Amino acid sequence: MECFSLPGGRILVVAEGDITKASVDAIVNAANSLMIMGGGVAGAIKRAGGPEIEEEAVKHAPVPVGEAIATGAGRLRARYVIHAPTMERPAMRIPLENAVKATRAALRKALELGVESVALPAMGAGVGGLSVREVAKAMASVARETGPKIIVFVAYGSNAYKEMLEGVREALGEPVGCPAGLRVFQ
Repeated sequence: MECFSLPGGRILVVAEGDITKASVDAIVNAANSLMIMGGGVAGAIKRAGGPEIEEEAVKHAPVPVGEAIATGAGRLRARYVIHAPTMERPAMRIPLENAVKATRAALRKALELGVESVALPAMGAGVGGLSVREVAKAMASVARETGPKIIVFVAYGSNAYKEMLEGVREALGEPVGCPAGLRVFQ
């Protein structure tokens, strides 16, 4: 786990783990506009949190790329799941700009919800076809502009973690050390 300084005394944390197990107020689903939670992170959230998350999200569909909605979090530790579409339909390849729009929408929704902490996956990596490094760099630039007090980028696996750290370093410089007692995964 590495921490980076953001304006306004905020912190960006890069951590390796399973986003469904993050001890944060909200987690982000890199969704599709139809809110169908099939594969990737969405599928993992649905399996861990329960089908009621997808059932609630689908009621808001279609949600355009660049907007986000929040649902309950079912059995997850988080209180909310923020669904921020990176693509219109499931399993689409996307441009980097979609990941930027989705990240901005997710962080804006986190602020609207009044949460102190939010965890995001590499938006648009995996199913969307973007590289973790380029997505992390773009996401870190958005996090510099806006978001709650603690923003956590969660990488699934050591290779993704290394790539995510590289991307965040390119955007924000070197890590500053994490505050004492900060835990993302208990």
